[in-house]
Order: sequence, then structure tokens, then C-alpha cells
Amino acid sequence: MKDLFRFFCFTFIFISFGQGCLLAGGGSDVYDKAPFPVQLSYYSELESEYAIEHSVDQEDLSLMKRLMLRASVDPVNLIATLLFFGAILHTFAAGYFMKLSHKLEEQHKENLCNRNFCYVDGKSPVDFKAKLFHFLGEVEAIFGIWILPLLVVITCYHGWSTAAYYIDSRNFTEPLFVVVIMSIAASRPIITFSEKALSCFAQLGKQSIAAWWISILVVAPLLGSFITEPAAMTIAALLLGQQFYQYKPSEVFKYATIGLLFVNISVGGTLTHFAAPPVLMVATKWEWNVPFMLTNFGWRAFLGIIFATALYYLLFRKEFKNLEESRVQAEDIVSEDPVERTPIWVIGVHLSFLAWTVFTLHHPALFIGGFLMFIAFTIATDHHQNAISLKSPLLVGFFLAGLVTHGGLQAWWIEPVLSMLSEQMLFFGSTILTAFNDNAAITFLASQVPAFDHRLVDDVALAKSLQYAVVAGAVTGGGLTVIANAPNPAGQSLLSRFFKGGVSPLNLLLAALTPTLIMVVVFIVIPN
Repeated sequence: MKDLFRFFCFTFIFISFGQGCLLAGGGSDVYDKAPFPVQLSYYSELESEYAIEHSVDQEDLSLMKRLMLRASVDPVNLIATLLFFGAILHTFAAGYFMKLSHKLEEQHKENLCNRNFCYVDGKSPVDFKAKLFHFLGEVEAIFGIWILPLLVVITCYHGWSTAAYYIDSRNFTEPLFVVVIMSIAASRPIITFSEKALSCFAQLGKQSIAAWWISILVVAPLLGSFITEPAAMTIAALLLGQQFYQYKPSEVFKYATIGLLFVNISVGGTLTHFAAPPVLMVATKWEWNVPFMLTNFGWRAFLGIIFATALYYLLFRKEFKNLEESRVQAEDIVSEDPVERTPIWVIGVHLSFLAWTVFTLHHPALFIGGFLMFIAFTIATDHHQNAISLKSPLLVGFFLAGLVTHGGLQAWWIEPVLSMLSEQMLFFGSTILTAFNDNAAITFLASQVPAFDHRLVDDVALAKSLQYAVVAGAVTGGGLTVIANAPNPAGQSLLSRFFKGGVSPLNLLLAALTPTLIMVVVFIVIPN
């Protein structure tokens, strides 16, 4: 009876809320004509009018005054930003929710002995609260969860049609691309090919754990400049799991490795103009190409990756000896039947699907169509395939979709912060802001600032130096947090099983600080 009462209460609230949303939105399928979110150009006009009214130069307006003016335009601005930072804080509390979930699950197992119910297909009963807290503890789900209160806020202030229009107006190409590229890159033929390719480098160190560790952390990030960073992250994370994490290194070494991986991947995609999301956002508008990237970013990224990896190797070189002993013991214990090699032609077809996805990354209909063909091919060659798991790719895609949705409402405060910084301050500001927002969003917003466009200003050299500073800062800070760079959620999703309670955001931040500081040196201290 109690459960029935709860059901009717929940249903009543749900229906009432739904009707309220429809009424707030006018009950129409026609989108509101009022602009939402407010265009950046409107803020500039508002600041100009305020400056004229108060007889001051627009350039003399303080950052605080500009932010207050912009926040007053639409209450959703400030609320959306508070929700965004609430989601960020939630990521740091994810471990707590996961621990609570495990505790409830253990209690549930103890209570099962006293139940005699029969469920569908003989299934064991599931503890709803435990699963709920587990969901709240999934880092990849957090930003998607916080979209719900965001939609409520937009609906209350602007109506349901505006909220729906805002979601429809977001560009979800990158989340869709990451889902597809992760699924293909994690297939057995691609991993087999990557393992063979990296084994050539590991052979220089007689394929020891240290040799594999160095090869994965150096070669895979640089490979990301050609196969895109999400694909490189997927391959690197899977190989690190096989060649490093399974031998149970210390917790400090675990975090040092994943922190180094995130930083190296973030800068490793800068050898070209089409692989790293923060570069991709500005390359066309700022007329960047491969020669430009190699001469301004590529060689610096290579040096930074080498120095950072070498430093961490020296710090943990003694621990590699213990890991080698663990590997020898594991090889003595485990004795498996030989698995048939993946035929070269199957690997070639998978590489073709990977290349097609990269080639059509701006065209979702094309790479999703290619993905469906890929699934058909894996079914036809099932005896050469591992089971395709879509859980991790879908969660990562969900994470990025949530980040895109929230990030679209942060321009009102990020744009003035970036525009008021000098070259060096812009670099460090971009690095810090990247830790709290996707680095691609940072560079995209920078591309909308007139002072950064060399075609619109008199001082072309200054504009180009500002362009370099904001992108260099964005890729430098791309390893500090899970949300800092689009491929990071993929790496965390694939490696979280090796960390008790999942990857701690604070420990990840601390682990990534040292390689980040090295990237600061190579990108801003070393002169051109």
C-alpha cells in the first residue's frame, strides 16, 4: 500500500511539473524568437552604452563591472554558471557517492537471505538506492545529470520551447564522433595492430614493462596528431591496462601515469591542425595549417612529452623492477591456449573504418553510417573479434554532450576574462580556465574575440601572439582534470577499474601538475 501511494504521488508531481513546463513554454512547438543564449555582440553594445552614459571609455570598465552588467541581462546567466560549477564540485565528490553505493550494496546482499520473492527470469532483486548512488558516482554521467536542473531553470525563465531550441542548437558532433572512434579503436584488430606497432619501439628495451610504459606514453600521444586524440587515448589506455596497470603498481605510480597520459595526449595532438579539439576549433578561422603547427607547437610538444616522460621514469625507475617480478610470476601462473592471429585483411578493413571516421569527423551522418557498416563487418567476422562494449563510449559521449550543453552558457563570463589579459597572463589564464571547462570551448570563445583576429586589428603580430598564447595555454592545462580535454573521459572510463573507488579528481590534479609545469616551460618560457 505504501509503495502504491508513493507511485501515485510521484506520478502526480511528474504530470503537474510537465503541465507547468508546457504552460511556461506557451504549449507551442514554435521556438521563441527571443535570442537565447544572449549573443556576445549584445554584451559589447551594452557595455558601450553604459560607458557613454557614465562618460568613461569602454576599455576602462573593470572586469567586475562588465560581469555585473552581463549577469543582469539574463538571470539564467548566473544560475547556469552556478550549476556548471556545481557539476564540477560533484565530480570531486563522485568517490563519496561510489563508496556509499558499495556500502548500500553490501547491506542489500545481507538482507537478501531473508527474502523469498520470485522475480522475472529468476533475477535477484536490485537495491534501487545503491544503483542511484552508483549512477551519481559515475564521473562520466555527472554533467548529463546536471542538465536536468539547467533545463528546469531555462524553462521557468524562458519557456519550454526556448529550452528545447537551446538543446537543438548545440553541436553534438564531437560527442558522437568520440563514441564512434572509441568503439572502433577499442576493437581487437585495431588493438592488435597498435600493440604490434608499439612493440617495435618497446623492443629497444627488450619489451620490458618500462619499455612498454615509455613507448605508450610517448608514441601514442604523438600518434594522436594523425588519428585524432580520442582514438590515441583509447589505444593508449587499453595498452597501459594490458602492459602496466594489470601488474598492480603503487597508487602513487598509478596516478602519476594517468596524469602524465592526460597531459601528453593533450599536447601530443598539436603536430597537425585537425586532431586536437582546441586547435580544430580555431585552425580555419586563424589560417593555421600543418607547417604552422609543426614550427610553432609540434616541436615544443615533442620536447615536453620527452622531458615529462623521462622525469617520471627516473622518479619511478626502482618500482619497475618490482613490476617485472610481478609479470614473471603472472606469466608462470597463467597458461592459456594460443589464440588465432587476426588476419591482416581484417586489420586492414578496421583501419579503413578508422580512417573513414577521421576523414568524415565533421559529418555525423557519414561517420555514423560508416559505424553501422563497421558493426555489420564485426558480426561477419565474429570469430576474429572481441565483444564490442558500448558502455564506456556511450558514457563518454554523454559526458561530452553534457559539457557542450553547459559550456554554451559560460561565454558571458569567459569572454571578458580572456579579452582583458596580456599575452603571458592569457596563457596562464587559459591554462587555469581549461581545468574548469573543456579546452576546445576556451579556444572557441577566444576565436570570437575581435582582438584575437589578425584580420581585424592593426597590430597583426600582437593578435597572432595572443592566438598562440590562448591555444598553448589550453593544451597545456588539458590534463589537469577529467573535463579539461575531450579525450580524458575516455581514458578515465577505460582505466578507472584499476583505481579503488575510481579515479580521484584531486589525486589526478596533483599527478598532472608536474608534467603540466614542464609544458608551461616548453610553450611559454622557451623563446621562438
